[in-house]
Amino acid sequence: MDHITDPIDRRLLDEFQRDFPITDRPFQVLGYLLGLEEAEVIDRLTRMRATGRITRVGATIAPGAVSASTLAAIAAPEERLEEVAAIIDAEPGVNHNYQREDDWNLWFVATGPDRAHVNDTLARISHRTGLRVLDLRLVRPFNVDLGFRMSGETRNVPGPRNVDCSAMRDGDRPLLQALSSGLPLVADPFAELAQTLNRPTPEVMTRVEALHDAGIISRLGVIVRHRALGWSANAMVVWNMPADQVGTAGPALAAHPGVTLCYERNPVEDIWPYRLYSMIHARSRNEALETLSSAVALPELAGARHKVLFSTRCFKQTGALIQPKEAAA
Repeated sequence: MDHITDPIDRRLLDEFQRDFPITDRPFQVLGYLLGLEEAEVIDRLTRMRATGRITRVGATIAPGAVSASTLAAIAAPEERLEEVAAIIDAEPGVNHNYQREDDWNLWFVATGPDRAHVNDTLARISHRTGLRVLDLRLVRPFNVDLGFRMSGETRNVPGPRNVDCSAMRDGDRPLLQALSSGLPLVADPFAELAQTLNRPTPEVMTRVEALHDAGIISRLGVIVRHRALGWSANAMVVWNMPADQVGTAGPALAAHPGVTLCYERNPVEDIWPYRLYSMIHARSRNEALETLSSAVALPELAGARHKVLFSTRCFKQTGALIQPKEAAA
């Protein structure tokens, strides 16, 4: 567990998880706000990336805006856990893969440029492992803007932004893929990004701004690794309730302090009845269970059965796959 004690590092992680400046010298802007030289901001972020405190400075893309994705699960026999996890991780379309405390013990997100690509990924994983894959498709998000203060203070997280997919233009997919992978940590990151895309810098910055304004880029900023920063009690809580109850329960749960993600997914008949999903990120198991205990008391969740799946291991965490890639052999 790694607690941030340096106050400047803490501010970098707390204050710049969204609304990253889209300008020629963005780290100069951060430096001005922090009272630092531009080079020191870059050095600090480079160090935190190298030590695993952050994954990148870049974008998260609104679910379903320009690509397809699904949450999936496999029940891997304990003696095959490492082998099955490696097969899942080998797929370029898999961007998150966690072990959780349940018979369905491997949970991963499969992404791709379209639904057919995601289907192929799931089919390959099922074929190579010989195991059933649960395909738990998103119905609607209530809060998918993961980001939280290192201090643990309650903060208001924006609700789902309206996404205007008509803002997409030719050439935006490779740009979004690059932003999802992360900006280069240099003085002029947008210029370097534009060079790799062989496009003019002003045009790239205009497109980034347009995609952010359209909600296609849901968040642009510092993407933290919560587990490495001490938020190691990561619990997925799933709720079994009638479909017509989700519309009121979802927003109430999403607004509850300590709940960092909340969305509705399709259940799997006779296997997985849960429709409403929520994430709790806390610094200890007891803290997570306290958050859950107060959430259970919400009147909108009255009568709903729930299951808690704590994460025990992170196998993979990267940006989403937006541009096609060949699957690993």
